[in-house]
Amino acid sequence: MTTVSATPDWTSAREAFNGGELLAYPTEAVFGLGCDPTNEQAVQRLLDLKQRPVQKGLILLAADYSQLLPFVDDKAIGQDKRFSVFSHWPGPVTLLLPARADCPQWLRGEHMTIATRVTAFEPARQLCKALGSAIVSTSANLSQQPALTSAAEVEQSFGDRLGWIYQHPVGGAQTPSKIINPLTGEVVRNGL
Repeated sequence: MTTVSATPDWTSAREAFNGGELLAYPTEAVFGLGCDPTNEQAVQRLLDLKQRPVQKGLILLAADYSQLLPFVDDKAIGQDKRFSVFSHWPGPVTLLLPARADCPQWLRGEHMTIATRVTAFEPARQLCKALGSAIVSTSANLSQQPALTSAAEVEQSFGDRLGWIYQHPVGGAQTPSKIINPLTGEVVRNGL
């Protein structure tokens, strides 16, 4: 049964997250779908729902950098690059950072990096804080389809396959987050 929450019921969110269910929540520009990044079955369910190949990898959304440390090889970020990394956060920028050797392939896909974002968007930030974890973050849509921008659209499209929906407006940004590799300067996707 899907729990739709206008005033966040963090207990229900945690139960869904810890139970391997999928969650929907607002981000800066669109609704996101997410789950526990350490739960392979939950991630596979999310990939199946979106019809997204595992090779592409997924984004991890966090309230702060410490939530990303189980997945990011922090020692591989040289002192000369740390300002380039941390000056983007919190904010609507996704960074490709070196993945830890034990970072699951189902998160990073065919890459040696992991896509990460420390959000400044308060509803998403509060969700990550309440869960005590980074969360997988991918747009609420089928692969190659327009992203959904409201809880009502998400509930109509995916409701019976989600464990929890955060009933809150998106942040109003017109484009998804920019994706860059701060270690090389490569811009993978222009965004906000």
